[in-house]
Amino acid sequence: MASDKNARINPSNGKRLGKIEFWSSERIDQTVRLADSSFAEWRSVTFERRAERMNLAADLLTERSEELAVMMAEEMGKPVTQGRAEVKKCASVCRYYAEKAEAQLSDELLVDGDQRSWLCYRPLGVILAVMPWNFPLWQVFRFAAPTLMAGNVALLKHASNVPRCAQAIDDIFCDARFPRGVFQSMFISSDQVADVIADVRVKAVTLTGSTPAGKAVAELAGEHLKKTVLELGGSDPFIVLEDADVELAAETAVKSRLVNSGQSCIAAKRFIVVESVVAEFTALVVGLMTRQVMGDPLDIKTDVGPMARLDLRDELHDQVMRSVKAGAELLVGGEVPDQPGAFYPPTVLTNVSSGMPAYDEELFGPVASIIEVTDEKHAIHVANDTPFGLGAAIFTRNEKRGREIARNHLNAGTCVVNTMVASDPELPFGGIKQSGYGRELGPLGIKEFVNAKTVTVGRG
Repeated sequence: MASDKNARINPSNGKRLGKIEFWSSERIDQTVRLADSSFAEWRSVTFERRAERMNLAADLLTERSEELAVMMAEEMGKPVTQGRAEVKKCASVCRYYAEKAEAQLSDELLVDGDQRSWLCYRPLGVILAVMPWNFPLWQVFRFAAPTLMAGNVALLKHASNVPRCAQAIDDIFCDARFPRGVFQSMFISSDQVADVIADVRVKAVTLTGSTPAGKAVAELAGEHLKKTVLELGGSDPFIVLEDADVELAAETAVKSRLVNSGQSCIAAKRFIVVESVVAEFTALVVGLMTRQVMGDPLDIKTDVGPMARLDLRDELHDQVMRSVKAGAELLVGGEVPDQPGAFYPPTVLTNVSSGMPAYDEELFGPVASIIEVTDEKHAIHVANDTPFGLGAAIFTRNEKRGREIARNHLNAGTCVVNTMVASDPELPFGGIKQSGYGRELGPLGIKEFVNAKTVTVGRG
């Protein structure tokens, strides 16, 4: 029997949604065995047939968009309007790889002389995905679409607070007529993951989550010589230079900071603003943050829903309070609401500097940290003064200047100019430093879990 600690709670009202029952070791073994046996068949299925099923999965996502958005709102608090957008994005990544996978994995002729050599891409087998709750559909589909189109099979260990989402994903692949065993959700605890990684039938592991979780998975996978892709935390810098369109920068800053109620690895978190425009930028951001509607995630008027769990809300508030104690100034928000649910208001901190949690740590919630700098050189230094390296943004009216800084001076996996960092099916995505390694999406994402095999044939 599951204990009370396995109880699932609706974060918007504190009501119990039930308990999650973790699987026995026997059921886990049966699931891995089925995945392993299904690989022999699936790897031989043509790209055309795989694409038919992946496009059907996209159709089903579109048809079930509303129920999936409501499910996310109830399990982890995502505003329903953002949930609908997430489902749409999942459908797009399915269609992208259905169209592109065959060309992306076609043989490449490297040498054409006395002997001919090709680079060929072949699937590895059973791939385990350990996924978080904050984008409970997108982060699974951005892994599953390229993985299955490449001819691999997938096992999913989803976050324990979103089991209905995990089952819904399983149902979509089943109803899209993927062969039995090609995609399977496993309802297992974090403690049970180690045995699955150690299983000789599992060939590789991908994880999206915190840096400590990534280190733990990497250590386990390394012990068993298994390939890993890790997309971990971030404390993304958002630079506003003296020649920026400050109004555009402020609007984009608030939008980026409040994606998924601030619970996004690639949300802008540290707003690094040149002193000549910091007052204007701060005033605009405070005004916009104050106007955001916090409330029921099922209400289409809601901009900011609850955080996913009470403990996460309390941890965020502690980071804010410790920053204030260290000298940061609280301009708006920063108080725990006297109401049910894991709500935390849009919050703005200024006078943020090194040594404060708001500068040094990832604040995973609706808190904007504004850091004043003297000039471009200072801004770049502060932007890179972090253990993370997932995304970075820079605002300047000089496109050439912005591109130069993004290309050559910011240490992150994705750098953007005059827009917000976001993932896209067509573009490789991932981090460096403590934000992980490997790439998802785009033409690189589908090649992470394949055997890049060299084949040479002599002419004689």
